Amino acid sequence: MKNYVPGEFGRLVGYDRIPEVRTIRYMVKEITAQKCADKWVVDLSGSWIDGNEPEFYYIDGHVQVYHGCLDQLGKKHVSRQRLCLPGMMEFWVNTADGAPYFFVTSQVNEKMIEMMKSDIIPRLKELHPVSPVMKAWMEDCPHVPLFTLVFDREAWSPDFFAWLWDTHRIAVITYRKYVKDQWDKSLFREYPVATSMGEVKMKLHEKDVLDAKCLMREVRKPGNEDHQTSIITTNPMIRIEVVASQMFARWATENYFRFMRQDYNIDRIIQYSIDEINTDVEVVNREYSNITYELKKERSKLYYREAKLLQYQEQNPLLEEDENENKKLMMKKLELMEDIQKVQKIINELINKRKGVPYKIKLSDMPEATRYNRLNRESKTLMNVIKMICYRAETALASRLSPHYKRAGQEIRTLIKSIINTTIDMEVDQDNEILIITLYPLANQRSNEAVSKICELLNDTKTIYPDTNLKLFYKITTV
Repeated sequence: MKNYVPGEFGRLVGYDRIPEVRTIRYMVKEITAQKCADKWVVDLSGSWIDGNEPEFYYIDGHVQVYHGCLDQLGKKHVSRQRLCLPGMMEFWVNTADGAPYFFVTSQVNEKMIEMMKSDIIPRLKELHPVSPVMKAWMEDCPHVPLFTLVFDREAWSPDFFAWLWDTHRIAVITYRKYVKDQWDKSLFREYPVATSMGEVKMKLHEKDVLDAKCLMREVRKPGNEDHQTSIITTNPMIRIEVVASQMFARWATENYFRFMRQDYNIDRIIQYSIDEINTDVEVVNREYSNITYELKKERSKLYYREAKLLQYQEQNPLLEEDENENKKLMMKKLELMEDIQKVQKIINELINKRKGVPYKIKLSDMPEATRYNRLNRESKTLMNVIKMICYRAETALASRLSPHYKRAGQEIRTLIKSIINTTIDMEVDQDNEILIITLYPLANQRSNEAVSKICELLNDTKTIYPDTNLKLFYKITTV
């Protein structure tokens, strides 16, 4: 609000001037006091899912990093910065093209599997009721899933996959962890795989996973040199090329987070206040974590010294002609053996010390000075919902505009930003009950022609401006 003319911006929303920032903060405070933001998320996600019944839901985590001094937040690994920083964890559920359905916020440091079990799966089942036709089909075909979840390695757990299928009839697609073997390159053959950039030929091969607790299919794609990307799915119905297409489409969610950080400032804090957390919640004991960290450092020292000792042992001192060199080599080996014994003693002491420390404790057992809390969630949820609506509106406009713009694949979002930021004239025609919106010309003729097409589409909707009897009419000055 600080960067716009209050009078002109105010006219867009029907006021003589837009409120200043302080007043808007007061408005947000009054709205969030109603505690209805979560209900709004549920209602909106229900309207977005209703009738579509998506087969695939994309789940990914996002860390809202906090740099202030009011918090006592747990540290999370921020992959984009490659650091562990204090913040709050949000888990988003999106479409294949990145459009959001809803999100949930963890209380402290819950992992993706915990949040899926406690929040995401129950909400998806509520928003995705089984129709009679679908129910009958699932009864006749025992291999048909209710829907499929797509996520990254964070939620890798064969036990969890089996629980999802046995309990909820939900399938998964994810990357496989701990891949050590290599498949014969002669097994792979090309398949046409649909991507956001069009159809691409990919070399793929599939095998069933043996000794799995449920039906698991492994699909691999060879990469550079000896690397092979391994994908696991428990969905027995979809073809191998669909598995690859859906897994690689997960990048749309990553792009969504990047776009929202840069253009919508999704991590911006609106209200600088703190919420208390239920003190019965169990969290990882900080003392246990500190001991584990020290243990990890000492084990690294041990592995380094053992590797160095093995290197010296491979040098046979009897083959050395210089007696002094033999003595030096023996002294180095003795020093390393003494260091290894010292480090091993420290490791044993740390292991015994950790045995007496509980892995998890209740929040009430933490020292009050360092007890976890969390940022105000209501205001963040409210603003996230508004930004989700704006993003979906922008995406809808982009999809309508794409057929009229040759470089839609590369520049459509840039064109939408130009349209949103362009100067306009507003004129009221009371006789014909029309509010005329005239857009100023853009940078080139092809953009102006595309805008004229979207103006025609918007005019066909015959939208009435809120709280008036004026019908909106859009045009651009160059056409």
